[in-house]
Amino acid sequence: MEASLESHNLNRQRQSPAPQYSPQSDGASYAEPLTPNSASGSDHEMDSISGHEDLERTFELKTIAPLQQHFNSQDHSTIDGDIEHRSSFEEEAAMRQGHGRKESFMLYTPDEEHNVLKKLDKRLVLFVAILYMLSFLDRSNIGNAKIAGLSEDLQLSSSQYQWLLTAFYITYILFEWMTLLYRVVPPHIYIALCVASWGLVASLQSVADSFTSMLVLRALLGVGEAAFGPGVPFYLSFFYKREELALRTGLFISAAPLATSFASTLAWLITKAAAKIPIAAWRLLFLVEGFPSMIVAVFVWHYMPDSPGTAKFLTQRQKKVARLRLRKEKDTKQEFSEKSGLKMKEILQTLADPKCYITAAMFFSCNVAFSSLPPFLPTILKEMGYTALTSQALSAPPYLFSFFVVLLVAYLSDRYRSRNFYVCLSAIMGTVGYAIIAIAGWRRASAGWRYAGVYAASAGFFSAITIIITWTINNQDSDSKKGTGMVMLNIIGQLGPLLGTRLYPDSDRPYYVKGMSVCAGFMFLVFALSLILRTILARENAKSRIAYSRIEGEDDEEGGLGMEDDGEVNPERFMYIL
Repeated sequence: MEASLESHNLNRQRQSPAPQYSPQSDGASYAEPLTPNSASGSDHEMDSISGHEDLERTFELKTIAPLQQHFNSQDHSTIDGDIEHRSSFEEEAAMRQGHGRKESFMLYTPDEEHNVLKKLDKRLVLFVAILYMLSFLDRSNIGNAKIAGLSEDLQLSSSQYQWLLTAFYITYILFEWMTLLYRVVPPHIYIALCVASWGLVASLQSVADSFTSMLVLRALLGVGEAAFGPGVPFYLSFFYKREELALRTGLFISAAPLATSFASTLAWLITKAAAKIPIAAWRLLFLVEGFPSMIVAVFVWHYMPDSPGTAKFLTQRQKKVARLRLRKEKDTKQEFSEKSGLKMKEILQTLADPKCYITAAMFFSCNVAFSSLPPFLPTILKEMGYTALTSQALSAPPYLFSFFVVLLVAYLSDRYRSRNFYVCLSAIMGTVGYAIIAIAGWRRASAGWRYAGVYAASAGFFSAITIIITWTINNQDSDSKKGTGMVMLNIIGQLGPLLGTRLYPDSDRPYYVKGMSVCAGFMFLVFALSLILRTILARENAKSRIAYSRIEGEDDEEGGLGMEDDGEVNPERFMYIL
């Protein structure tokens, strides 16, 4: 029977109605109906579906038959029971057989997958972006608070202000390991606690009355945000394919420049409003921007899904589609049970992988620039000759520009399945931007030149960070490796802010030539490291193709994720996205 099906596969798909599975049947074949309300699709429907060959999902009958016999042996006394076991049979068969080529069955239509992605983008990614915007707002608003009177009221020296920035990043680095908790604690609980904690600490900054109290609060803020932000791309990988991740990471990362733009505008409004009320402008700023996070934490607890199967905004059918479409992306045994956990062997393998440290070095270089500009930009603009109020307003447009650039770069990176090219492009953009600012300051050029350079610099490092984070996730073939890769990326990468926050001492004002030159150099280093990483990955892919081509009946399409019959990832068949 299997041989017959193999020889007539194409004709049966185009001409025959899709057979229905019945728990009482003895046959070994099964296919999901092509349309929900019909037994068979029209010729037009079949032609339309055949145009989406990349979305077809495959089984091997020899794998399905034992599973079906298992379900046939069970007593299904009700129609509901039949449906439930049918769904379980279909999912287990699909999860266990991800790369069979003997029979091709459509488990879901392109329209169904599109609708699932649409809902995930609107309901999940947008919400995560809002959370990240709130976290970045509470992290970076100290720059606006400084020129709103923080330094004068607390009598802070230049060195003490730098320590307030450094304290945040010290604890941020020390608690990067908490990214792994996304696989240990249910994400809806874990994220809610993170949001509530940083919201509380950010609000308490409004009552600080000394350098010491503010230093402690900044350190605690670093703990809360380290537990959330670095793990978000890892969390999104629970819901999206490898080639879909850059755009979604870009959507949430772009919330950072949007938050900075919003913070500058909000700081301008608060500075104006504070003149009419008996509260210092910087205290009101911390309170207004910090307290909303505590309210949002309640919604996180009830709204955030732990996995595709627990997303309340998806129907039962959409939950199933969301799980099935990821079966080639994950360790299917883990995904089928939807249980969490970490594998020590895979963690150790990642720690010994040189590629992990190259991406971390790239992230470190980006973070030197990323961490230094937002806290100091209002001060830099003020030193260019603008008033404090005007400096707050002028801080917004460069980040708004960066928001759109990040989305464009992330979209193109996913569209063309390329990471290296867009990292290099972004790094050169950042290098040119910082070079313009440094040269204009050295030549004592007008403030307009330096302000123009800020646009290219901010767009460059925000875009580069987006693709580097995505590339790190793409380079790992299991959740344990992805989580470990993100931990190492952030532990090493977040050392960059320890340097970046000390690049603009008061002694270098008003041009800060040294700090801008250092940032330009580090952005160029990102360009060089990206080329090195691409060379290594290309060699690894070449070796995999040679080994892969020896396996009869297998494809060597780049970017694929090979699966063994038992559902485990085969390392020799994993292809890197360049």
